[in-house]
Amino acid sequence: MNIVVCVSHTPDTATKIVVGADGKTIDPKGVKFIPNPYDEFAVEEGLRRRDGGTLTLLCVGGDSAKETLRWGLAVGADKAVLIKDEQRNDSFSVASSLAEAIKSLNPELVLVGRQSIDYDSAQIGPMLAELLDLPVVSFVTSFEINGTTLRAERDVEGGKEVVETTLPCIITAQKGLNEPRYPKLPDIMKAKAKPIEERPAANMPDRTQTVEMRLPEKKQGGKILEFSPENVRELVRLLHEEAKVI
Repeated sequence: MNIVVCVSHTPDTATKIVVGADGKTIDPKGVKFIPNPYDEFAVEEGLRRRDGGTLTLLCVGGDSAKETLRWGLAVGADKAVLIKDEQRNDSFSVASSLAEAIKSLNPELVLVGRQSIDYDSAQIGPMLAELLDLPVVSFVTSFEINGTTLRAERDVEGGKEVVETTLPCIITAQKGLNEPRYPKLPDIMKAKAKPIEERPAANMPDRTQTVEMRLPEKKQGGKILEFSPENVRELVRLLHEEAKVI
């Protein structure tokens, strides 16, 4: 099976984030970047479903994103393509660049993580489906393929939903779909020598822009009030004037 997996190069959730001087982006200095964890489930599923076919990785980003592509090659992907774009673009621009590359590869199955851990928009999968005119099943925890029919189980609010569609299609991978493998040291070394194809980005204009980025306010110490009519009035005042929740 010819499979494409789209991966993202994201900041580690354990790294210290500092807002850049422009107030709209993060300062990459000192930030550790990793493969997007949800994309790891997508890559693992692609490896299991390849069955003698080809697994191609796609990533939109700058040269640093090659680290994530080399991780994918180390765990077993056949090819890696970097769609070169040094700018931090919105989801539509990223999806447009991925869609152009996917058209040329003509895959039977496209896998992406349910969302990236940096912006958490969960938009790439549905946008790819719209741009490529393909069906999409999101938040998938298991699926089976019978001929050209795909039957998937996906997470929904309060339970599970089972849906059917036809190949080619797009799947967004949810935690629980599989258990991702770790690359072995010899494979990591081999991946460093493997070629990574570079392609230009689609250069679609962004449809959204970041107006401001700021870190969450530090948590303040709580206040404990013993029950009394006076403290009830004080609690109401604090909720209204300080917490501003009423």
